[in-house]
Amino acid sequence: MQFTILQQDASTQARLGTLVTAHGSFDTPVFMPVGTRAAVKTLTVPQLLEVDAQIILGNTYHLLLRPGMAVLCQAGGLHSFMRWQRPILTDSGGFQVFSLANMNQISDSGVRFKSHIDGSSCFLGPEESMQMQKTLGSDIVMAFDQCVPYPCERAAVESSLERTHRWSAMCRNFSLQSHQSLFGIVQGGMFLDLRQQSAQALTALQCEGYAIGGLSVGEPMEMMNGILEHVIPCLPRDKPRYLMGVGTPRNIIEAVMRGVDMFDCVMPTRNARNGTAFTWGGKLIIKAGRYAADFSPMDAKLDCYASMCSKAYVRHLLNVGEITGLTLVTMQNLAFYLDFMKQLRRAIKEGTLSELYSHICAIYPTEGGGAMP
Repeated sequence: MQFTILQQDASTQARLGTLVTAHGSFDTPVFMPVGTRAAVKTLTVPQLLEVDAQIILGNTYHLLLRPGMAVLCQAGGLHSFMRWQRPILTDSGGFQVFSLANMNQISDSGVRFKSHIDGSSCFLGPEESMQMQKTLGSDIVMAFDQCVPYPCERAAVESSLERTHRWSAMCRNFSLQSHQSLFGIVQGGMFLDLRQQSAQALTALQCEGYAIGGLSVGEPMEMMNGILEHVIPCLPRDKPRYLMGVGTPRNIIEAVMRGVDMFDCVMPTRNARNGTAFTWGGKLIIKAGRYAADFSPMDAKLDCYASMCSKAYVRHLLNVGEITGLTLVTMQNLAFYLDFMKQLRRAIKEGTLSELYSHICAIYPTEGGGAMP
């Protein structure tokens, strides 16, 4: 993996870059659509290519449970299984097993948990996560870490952080496939000194990139931004920085202005399934009655088949339960997010980031993005 910084914004910490992997390169800042179970929900690979997704994300926990590593090994890895030839990042599975707090038992070796599907007993630790991600063959592999809830007492955060650093070292020493690169994950809850301690410990491991985890879990946006401002200067300038699970357009541009390069979030796909569209005119509740006879396109500023479909048509499909409606709104949302990242990169290159920030704040005025009824 090779990461190159092409340009730094003059007035913020935003930067323009490119990251080269064995399955192609992508430009940063970048948004990665979430393909949890080897698919971005409701979309095919050709549809992902139509909206120009440069890299997607898969999840080790869900793929472990179904279809299982034996099947994925026989398939030749996740790229072959999906027939997706661009880069893939896989999460370690840590967030998922720790989110099942009432179904797991944590030890220094890993986490024993019950499958949310059938209740069967499973175990996932740093070595198991690395072996699974090696089998998946993703280009970017995430270290196995322990996530903590928000809010969380300092003593519990300190204990989890010590375990995360020990596990990260084990992941670093694991022999992956030659084309794979490891990202460490900075944790530390909402405590600035613990965040700094985590960043320094992971930097010593000399990973190929660094993620910031444990944010966008219910804390105020100002707190998240404050942590970014404190942590990012502690990370190597020449390595990519990935903010996990974020977020709204406003979240993303504010993180980019603080020096973040990579993002993923289920928001565009999950909101699509609830009938909400992200557009360059703001967020639309497309199922609303006001759109029943609105034949204007969902988003006239985007050159995408879904964007050109009328609000009335998409509303009709959603209201009668046609799966095509979910596909069209998902395509629209990802087309918007990916075009938004393209406009972000252009603004950094042309020195107009402040103007784009003002525009995003105008069309997505709240932390949650606002909505037009």
